[in-house]
Amino acid sequence: MSSEDREAQEDELLALASIYDGDEFRKAESVQGGETRIYLDLPQNFKIFVSGNSNECLPNSGFEYTICFLPPLVLNFELPPDYPSSSPPSFTLSGKWLSPTQLSALCKHLDNLWEEHRGSVVLFAWMQFLKEETLAYLNIVSPFELKMGSQKKVQRRTAQASPNTELDFGGAAGSDLDQEEVVDERAVQDVESLSSLIQEILDFDQAQQIKCFNSKLFLCNICFCEKLGSECMYFLECRHVYCKACLKDYFEIQIRDGQVQCLNCPEPKCPSVATPGQVKELVEAELFARYDRLLLQSTLDLMADVVYCPRPCCQLPVMQEPGCTMGICSSCNFAFCTLCRLTYHGVSPCKVTAEKLIDLQNEYLQADEDTKRFLEQRYGKRVIQKALEEMESKEWLDKNSKSCPCCGTPIEKLDGCNKMTCTGCMQYFCWICMSSLSRASPYKHFNDPASPCFNRYVYT
Repeated sequence: MSSEDREAQEDELLALASIYDGDEFRKAESVQGGETRIYLDLPQNFKIFVSGNSNECLPNSGFEYTICFLPPLVLNFELPPDYPSSSPPSFTLSGKWLSPTQLSALCKHLDNLWEEHRGSVVLFAWMQFLKEETLAYLNIVSPFELKMGSQKKVQRRTAQASPNTELDFGGAAGSDLDQEEVVDERAVQDVESLSSLIQEILDFDQAQQIKCFNSKLFLCNICFCEKLGSECMYFLECRHVYCKACLKDYFEIQIRDGQVQCLNCPEPKCPSVATPGQVKELVEAELFARYDRLLLQSTLDLMADVVYCPRPCCQLPVMQEPGCTMGICSSCNFAFCTLCRLTYHGVSPCKVTAEKLIDLQNEYLQADEDTKRFLEQRYGKRVIQKALEEMESKEWLDKNSKSCPCCGTPIEKLDGCNKMTCTGCMQYFCWICMSSLSRASPYKHFNDPASPCFNRYVYT
């Protein structure tokens, strides 16, 4: 190796190390070479998709994903002793989301760039081309279809193509040219399957977005302090950002109050809700366990086919079979009616408690015809009729009678004096003030000047 070539190589590697950070450029330790990772800048709202006629059976075939980042292209190179005076760097170019045909097109263009720069260092020109011109050179536009190349056909480019020939392997769908003629052995699609490729792209995109978010400054609209993204959290739907300290206090208050369905974005009228993962990241384990339990319970409460075992010591959720009123708890094996929550009674009407009877009266009177038929089938027509009759009787008694102050028996006053005798317990009482009267001298109440009913014996 000439001293000029050695000096040029050392200067080039030193320059690359100063331009790029450790994630983008790493110098090899044992040989004159290294590895560069090329991160492409994507247009806004860039989409990738997998066609429904893919060879692999994918559950997400035909779906589109909007991404901000794609995994980098990786250029591994080694500098020969006579570089840059005579020979180009030897290299491999790998990428997960480009087909071998598209990678081969890039390899060919790198060869052409060397021909243009022969005798001069070329690594920076290669890296700039890959970063800034790859999408345009391959005619890649959104939406971009992900495809797997045939690894069995990979071989060195055939000699028929002249060194200066530029081949168009671009387009989102790639080229229909014969891959045996265009695939370069230096082009490596470093991925096992199309399904793993999709997952790797989505995982990388998410990781890069988090990395970018963590390095930016955001204003928290709760404490009005400016903080790094690493100290903040955003709601996935609305992207509103708040500091973790404020959200932690907000979540803890809501969970302690049992409002697990109300962990909304603090922005007024914003419907975005925190995910369980976000809640778990901020609150303590004991409080998250309460949140998780209440969230599950509130979710089950909204499911029409889920009822709870009525036994106070059990209370586990039970799935209700369609059209069946019997529920069997899988924990305590208690068979119960899903309507009245009492022991299962077959085709017999549900038993109605005194408290339930009052609610049933109001529910039946306010119901439409379909609901009335359902209630009649559930409780029986006789029970419904009895409830209505009792309600009418109660309304009449409330309007036309008073209850005995001693035993509560309803008493109606048709005429006569205000000294009443209860038909139930035979107690004397005053119709005006409803106080009990002495059995020895019941009229003393009306003759006593200190009594509120003085001289009102026959007052109506």
